[in-house]
Amino acid sequence: MTDRAAIQKDFDRQILDTHERFSAAMKKRLPKMDLEQKERYFALLSNLVGKLEQPDKALKQVLQELVSEMLPLVMQELSSG
Repeated sequence: MTDRAAIQKDFDRQILDTHERFSAAMKKRLPKMDLEQKERYFALLSNLVGKLEQPDKALKQVLQELVSEMLPLVMQELSSG
């Protein structure tokens, strides 16, 4: 295995591990979130996943679309205290 292939494999592992940590952290947070926070979070998350499920869409395009579409929701969350 080349160094580059080994690095890619290690990043794959780290990304999957981080996704598991993210899921565990959200399971702990969900009971403490109010309904409005859950609605905003779900809107952001489901939009992201929907875009990621489109295999022909580059990650850069996904992020560009997500930022422009979700910025109002993020700003609302930040200003809600």
